[in-house]
Amino acid sequence: MKVLAINGSPHIHGNTSTGIELVKEELALHGIELEKFDLGLQVIRGCTACNHCAKTKSGKCVFDDDPVNEGIDKIAQADAVLLASPVHYSGITGTMKSFLDRAFFATSRAPVNPFRHKVAAAFVCVRRAGGLPAFQSLLHYLTYAEMILATGSYWPVLYGAAPGEVLKDQEGTAVLKEISRNMAWILKNMKSGTTPPPQKEPKPSMNFIRE
Repeated sequence: MKVLAINGSPHIHGNTSTGIELVKEELALHGIELEKFDLGLQVIRGCTACNHCAKTKSGKCVFDDDPVNEGIDKIAQADAVLLASPVHYSGITGTMKSFLDRAFFATSRAPVNPFRHKVAAAFVCVRRAGGLPAFQSLLHYLTYAEMILATGSYWPVLYGAAPGEVLKDQEGTAVLKEISRNMAWILKNMKSGTTPPPQKEPKPSMNFIRE
């Protein structure tokens, strides 16, 4: 089994990467592999709301000159996904948001969403404040795609400024390891389970304005 960790930080060896390594070490104890997909230094355009993916229902973005479609394929092939971002102005990084907006919207328009019912988790790293709003923004994508959340006994916000400083956040790292163990447990139960997932039912699309 494999988990894909998407790193939204521009610092490849920063605190967000350190947190991912903690998850990797914990998952390895359960025989689960983790692959890191670094986005932070790449140029990723935002969604242009062209609706091409909704028309073609290909599950891919029409723009194929950046890592978005590659990331879609990697998530589809993985058993679980971990979203990780530093906090910029109480939110996730711009590159991370551009990637997630396009990847999750394009796949949601496919006849079968390849992200649906995959196991997922998220965490953020912050110097001082804004961690919870950033963490919540990551959850929006996971819940929208009907992914199965691996959670812990507290919010996974890791505190630190200098690279590696999050390791001093004993409670934060403990929660992250707890989430990793829960993710491994869910993955193993899903692999051995025999109950098929519920069928996807169509839903109406409505605006708030009524004539």
